[in-house]
Amino acid sequence: MGFRDRLAGFIAGKSTQGAARSYKEAPTVTMNVNTPYHYRRDNYEAYADEGYRKNAIVYRCVNEIANGAASIPFRLFQGDNELDEHPLMSLLKRPNPRQAGVEYFQALYSYLLLSGNSYPLRSEVNGEIKELYLLRPDRMRIVPSNTAIPKSYEYVLNGKVAEVYDADPMTGESQVKHIKLYNPLDDFMGLSPLMAAAADIDQHNMIAKHNLSLLNNGARPSGAIVFNPSDDRGVPIQLSDMQRDQLRDDLEARFSGPDNAGRPILLEGDFDWKEMGISPKDMDFISQRNMTAKDIALCFGVPSQLVGVPDAQTYANVQEARLALYEETIIPMARRVESDMNEWLAPMFGDDLRIQYDIDQIPAITERRRRVYENVVSAVREGIISRNEARERLGMDAVRGGDDLYIAANLFPLGSAAPEGEGSASTDPVQAGADAYGYEGGVKQEVRRDVFTTREEADARAEEIGCIGTHSHGEGGQTVYMPCESHEDYERLTGDEVKAESDVDTVPTAAMQTEAERALEWRRQHERGGTDVGVARAVQLKNRQRLSPNTVRRMRSYFARHEVDKEAEGFKRGEPGYPSAGRIAWGLWGGDPGQRWAERKVKELDRESEKHDMIMDAMPEVVSDTKQREISERINKALEKKVKDHNDEHGSAASKRVTLRMLQAVFRRGVGAYYTNPESVRPSVNSPDQWGLGRVNGFLYAVRNGRFKSGKFDTDLLPEGHPMSTRD
Repeated sequence: MGFRDRLAGFIAGKSTQGAARSYKEAPTVTMNVNTPYHYRRDNYEAYADEGYRKNAIVYRCVNEIANGAASIPFRLFQGDNELDEHPLMSLLKRPNPRQAGVEYFQALYSYLLLSGNSYPLRSEVNGEIKELYLLRPDRMRIVPSNTAIPKSYEYVLNGKVAEVYDADPMTGESQVKHIKLYNPLDDFMGLSPLMAAAADIDQHNMIAKHNLSLLNNGARPSGAIVFNPSDDRGVPIQLSDMQRDQLRDDLEARFSGPDNAGRPILLEGDFDWKEMGISPKDMDFISQRNMTAKDIALCFGVPSQLVGVPDAQTYANVQEARLALYEETIIPMARRVESDMNEWLAPMFGDDLRIQYDIDQIPAITERRRRVYENVVSAVREGIISRNEARERLGMDAVRGGDDLYIAANLFPLGSAAPEGEGSASTDPVQAGADAYGYEGGVKQEVRRDVFTTREEADARAEEIGCIGTHSHGEGGQTVYMPCESHEDYERLTGDEVKAESDVDTVPTAAMQTEAERALEWRRQHERGGTDVGVARAVQLKNRQRLSPNTVRRMRSYFARHEVDKEAEGFKRGEPGYPSAGRIAWGLWGGDPGQRWAERKVKELDRESEKHDMIMDAMPEVVSDTKQREISERINKALEKKVKDHNDEHGSAASKRVTLRMLQAVFRRGVGAYYTNPESVRPSVNSPDQWGLGRVNGFLYAVRNGRFKSGKFDTDLLPEGHPMSTRD
């Protein structure tokens, strides 16, 4: 039976008897309770009337907080996954037929601010929660038990108990949720900001009444009529009571009120008018009124300049004041309600559901995000944090090469001696060139493109192009070094997977360029079709960039998989829904011209690859120092460093401690995914080692934060006890 039905039954004289229940009792706690029930000791109606209805400052403060908190949108999570559609979200958006979500929560926060207490009520139909209501706090009466948990909540109408809501004696679970503000002198009831500001509110109201009365009297102080007659003997004559009353009534009728302000007074005989002046100090009501307004706003946690108090510029501007209101008042109160909703309401729809306010959607928080961004950018610029650390703080994914620290090239410690050779550059231009560009003995270390005489130079070049290690060649009786552990990795990264394949023209045709441009425009207009990989491919085709052999093979693979999309409705011109999402995606990869071109180019590349293999068989001197190793020594060292760095900072808990074997397994799976599922690899990744290390970084992020940045993977390798671990 719903709340409205039970309330209607009470009015009609009906009653319902709940089924008998048995509970385990909580430990007995001595409470400060002298009566069989507990209720408000203050006069809530007086606070609501004189505070909220008759005081502009209280009205503004309550509405600033309640409206601001109620306008923050909710988000719903099931575990780590956000849910867009769910019965709980529908309930929060429309709690009951009379109130929408914003209106409901505005009332909830207003009750909390005016009373210190708020009582949401969930209405169940056949065991399912269908509606949410709010009970007036002045009508609620708490029935204590012999423990710290109330026995029940009673809703009282016209002195009679309309409804009783039992509470679980062990957990306190009830159909009613008591949300309250902290009160140091009451075991059950919350303390409203109105109580702390009561004296200031009374003073503010009395000043307003005084000014109103003054306005009714012509907006000027009253005066006195002095009667100084005397008889023939010089003895003063006094007015009779009747004469005195008649004179006062005549003056009030003719000269009081704003309509009579400024009219001259005509006095006859020995009458004189004496002005009743008040000193400027005593007349300083405006200043006193502003002081009480500041105190009222202070109790509510609202910056004074937001409620219109003159000369109350605590913050530089209104934006900063509003940001302070959200950060110091609204968000903490919203978090309190969010916590209560997760404790009382969310479990009724599922144990793993979690309600969360979307704080980032608050317009005033934009200023804070801007400051965070500026601080992070400044820290990167000054070399304090790396780019990937900055991206993590901004909620963005890591990028390749973003773990290094950079500072301006002209920075050096003040007062330190210049490094050897610095500040005294050679005047010999040949020697200056050798110092600047790495000549040794008149022979440049880079013999030709990416071929070096030292391993260090090749190793540095390997980091630039995104691979690890070096390999050597015998050339002219000496050993030369090239970046990457194998020549295959080097050729793949530099777009020359096979030397002979580089002779194949892989520049997109004009027809492919036209298809890509059209598809990009369709995607912008219709907001559908294709993925980020498809968009990146379309940009390459639009600019007619030379494509690597690996990219050409991916294009043929894409067209082979998506050939079936051409049969769907909306793919062909003139069909309903044209262009369909599949048609747009097809165009991003070059369309029919791209399909024909990719088929033709892959055949050419395969022929050249066969020639290359025959040549390579005759050149055994081109070897890789570590090619045969499953995981190279350099990769192992990198993984060992990641293990040490992670465990030093996060390994105090067993559920967050990682091992080398754990990261090696993650790395191997990443390398395997690079070859078996190439479509999942980002366009910026050009080697299996790079993809494997990226997978390791994503795995460590999940270990640290308890969630993945994107889709879950390798959960069976997570440490034992980790919340996402799927270990048996």
